[in-house]
Amino acid sequence: MQTEKALENHRGALLMLTARTFISLQGNANRISATLPHLRSKFPNAYLPPQPFVVPTRAYTRHRRTQPSGFTMYPSPSRSPCPKSKVLVFGAGNFGSCLADHLGDSEHEVYMWSREADVVEYFNKHHRNPRYLQDHDFDHKITALGPEFPDAELIKQVDVLLFAIPTDGVRSTLTQLRPRLNEQNLPLLIFVNKGIEIATNALTLEIIVDTCGKDIARVATFISGPSFAKEIVRRQPTSVSVASLSAEHAEKASQIFHQPWFRCYTGGDPIGVELAGALKNVYAIATGIAAGLGFENNTRASLITRGLAEMTRIGQAYGANPLTFLSLAGVGDLFLTCSSPTSRNYTVGYRLGKGETLEEIIRTLGSVAEGVSTAKGLKAIVDDLGIPAPIAIGVYEVLYEGKDVKDRARHLMEHPPIRELDLPEKAGAPVRDLMKKLGLDTA
Repeated sequence: MQTEKALENHRGALLMLTARTFISLQGNANRISATLPHLRSKFPNAYLPPQPFVVPTRAYTRHRRTQPSGFTMYPSPSRSPCPKSKVLVFGAGNFGSCLADHLGDSEHEVYMWSREADVVEYFNKHHRNPRYLQDHDFDHKITALGPEFPDAELIKQVDVLLFAIPTDGVRSTLTQLRPRLNEQNLPLLIFVNKGIEIATNALTLEIIVDTCGKDIARVATFISGPSFAKEIVRRQPTSVSVASLSAEHAEKASQIFHQPWFRCYTGGDPIGVELAGALKNVYAIATGIAAGLGFENNTRASLITRGLAEMTRIGQAYGANPLTFLSLAGVGDLFLTCSSPTSRNYTVGYRLGKGETLEEIIRTLGSVAEGVSTAKGLKAIVDDLGIPAPIAIGVYEVLYEGKDVKDRARHLMEHPPIRELDLPEKAGAPVRDLMKKLGLDTA
């Protein structure tokens, strides 16, 4: 009896797999829902899973080989499908391209703007990015635009504006965008850049207030976390933090992006998320330097942990919630960036540790390493707050004062012992000032 039941289970599962594969190859995976009742009636004792999550057909066929063999993802029964949106992505670099691809595979209509005419032409002709992720076949629902700035008519039609440009380009982009926005029907503004504006030491939320006003800044949303572009396009499971001063808008952004392979966790501390995303790049340079000097696992673990302590101390002094630094945007992104040789900021540090000059590294890197510019802004913030941050200061001295990496490493190791966990007593002045700008002052 047990043998017969086992065989029936086996036959049912095999038939289910055959049906799923056939239907997927036919290009209409949604028809599998009609097949399940027939299989259940034919094999009443066989276990058949509940209605499966239907990965968009093209995504499934493109990426299934990169996921673990035999691994199948199902939706949460409580999650309702997200309405399909029209999304305009500003930026066709590594991260902008990979997020455009993710949203296209999630059945959203996606436009991707680039300043470079050759990128636009090549992308629309070949569905490949000639600069970044060059071997990846991008979703055919993505249309590249540019180099002219998107016109007001298109911007009025889109539901989401996604900003995936370097932080130093955000102010000029928003200044051009502002006259084209309809405040009566405002799209969802989502920012994924990680950095501090060099000229002003401002976070992106402050730039939004300056260029677009407090009402738009209050509902701006930020996405950050451990998320390498090359893994996102291969549909490797990824999780991120989604934060906004508006819980409603954070939830909207989460619904648009969330998939079983791209999980979103919402929060209400965009300033902490921004700081964590910017600061971790500086500490990634430090861990890269240590590796380049020949130090190994103990040293890397120490730098990551002490880097987290510095980030949290700086964040609380600034006015962020210290718990944010234990989130995906905090320790999650810090760990990934500090432990992977494919991290751009880690690579900058590693090559510095090997004796290369910063000028040569930047010239040959091929992409932006925001930790280099962030180190300068972070130095100014730390000085203004009066917070001890020896690792961050050491990186700044190597990058901008020409200090020798070995001397700075020796200097750090010769520091006297201190309390391991020590948060500032007086905190929050920068955030209090920003809240006043936003009209959210509670004092």
